[in-house]
Amino acid sequence: MAISVVNPRGVRGIVAPLRELVRATLASQGKRPGEIGIVLTGDAEARDLNRRYRGLDRATDVLSFDYRTAPEGPIHGDLVISLDRVREQARRFRVGRGRELARLVVHGALHLAGHDHHRAAERRIMRRAEQRVLRATGAAIARLGRALDALD
Repeated sequence: MAISVVNPRGVRGIVAPLRELVRATLASQGKRPGEIGIVLTGDAEARDLNRRYRGLDRATDVLSFDYRTAPEGPIHGDLVISLDRVREQARRFRVGRGRELARLVVHGALHLAGHDHHRAAERRIMRRAEQRVLRATGAAIARLGRALDALD
């Protein structure tokens, strides 16, 4: 199945590491990708989608849309990520943009795999899962960082 990336800003060198992150995240949960789209956008579109689908009139960093019709089988869905939030959050958290983009991709893919973080116990489980995948995918994160640094 395909993992596609919509990259309107034309950032080079990000497709393969983004795919690797999604595959690694889903594999860590015993899942496999079906048709998954990753849409890189800005705050305006993320805010519009957040308002339309979640009733929250504010920009957000990542949205996950799960299109599966059955809980078993491959994961089908979309991840929408605001590159504006990536830039701001990387600065706030004092990490590179590649690391922050990777964290959001992993976070979104964990949502597609069925995780949530409404309760404290769920948040702890999800954070641990994020950290495991991020530790295991250092090379992909480094490639993302180099690609995003080339934008400057």
